[in-house]
Amino acid sequence: MGNEKNTALTFSAEGEVGYIRVSDEVVSRIAALAALEVDGVARLTSGMSGAWVAKRKRKGTFKGVHFIVENERFRIDISIVVRYGFNIVDVSKAVQERIRQALVTMTGLTPTVVNVRVSAIDFSEK
Repeated sequence: MGNEKNTALTFSAEGEVGYIRVSDEVVSRIAALAALEVDGVARLTSGMSGAWVAKRKRKGTFKGVHFIVENERFRIDISIVVRYGFNIVDVSKAVQERIRQALVTMTGLTPTVVNVRVSAIDFSEK
């Protein structure tokens, strides 16, 4: 972990005079906050294994969110805990859509893929 580089997604708009660089931490935080806005998400978890994350070329991590850039495309992998009584598939789909919307709105970029991993069910009372 100590030798990981800070990554950033860099893009430019045609006709512009420069580039815009959005750090992995910003993208990861946007995704995390968007996921937590979805009804039925109790919290995020770091449910992805370190070996899985280490296989990726460029990566950023923020509390259960993995932002990965491969071949000029990027994807979000997120691990969540769903509250008991909520439909897991519905919550997961809502998380995917909310993250996509938040990233498009805030950065103008659309992730190629948003993968959601449900790592646990929260049985505690609200």
